[in-house]
Amino acid sequence: MKLFYTPGTSSMFPHIVLNEVDVPFQKIKVDEHTKLMDDGMDYRAVNPLGFVPALELDDRSVLTEGVAIAQYVADQVPSKRLAPPCGTFERAKLQSWLNFIASEVQMGCFCSIFHPWTSDPAKTVYRERLAVRLAHIDGHLATSAYMLGEHFSLADAYLFVVSNWSRAAKFDLSPYRHVLGLRKRVGARPAVQATLRSEGLAS
Repeated sequence: MKLFYTPGTSSMFPHIVLNEVDVPFQKIKVDEHTKLMDDGMDYRAVNPLGFVPALELDDRSVLTEGVAIAQYVADQVPSKRLAPPCGTFERAKLQSWLNFIASEVQMGCFCSIFHPWTSDPAKTVYRERLAVRLAHIDGHLATSAYMLGEHFSLADAYLFVVSNWSRAAKFDLSPYRHVLGLRKRVGARPAVQATLRSEGLAS
């Protein structure tokens, strides 16, 4: 398998998952601005939109969108218990949280803050929306160690990646102590540490 990624972006989510399941894969770095890969080829030949991540399988099939990639990878090694079995209510709960993080936190708040043409008053509105959404997650985590209960899952990895952007977004995470607790637990995982080192982001 090949993972096409850009350090520090949402592609870190499936990168962590691949390290968690411990399967062989090749990392191919994509320049966020030029869309060129390490070998000088245009990444848009893989994903015409130029968005990372993408996962290329051994048969050359390509899967895009981090949430889909992460679930596919997790299902290849079910013994790691990163996702509940398909068709179960617990799997639906996982998908609910993944969709919430993708649409309401990542795209609905962080990405809007980072758009170069977003005005300062609009950024204030997006930060206020982010506060509401993180307060919701923080309240949920008040009664469980992880997003799905007492066991680490894809939702925890995704939240860790997205919440990494808080400093760049000038958003204070200190009021959300349960989110910070989750970040500490997830950040200490060997697979997460390996991913951070691989992407040049280890502190």
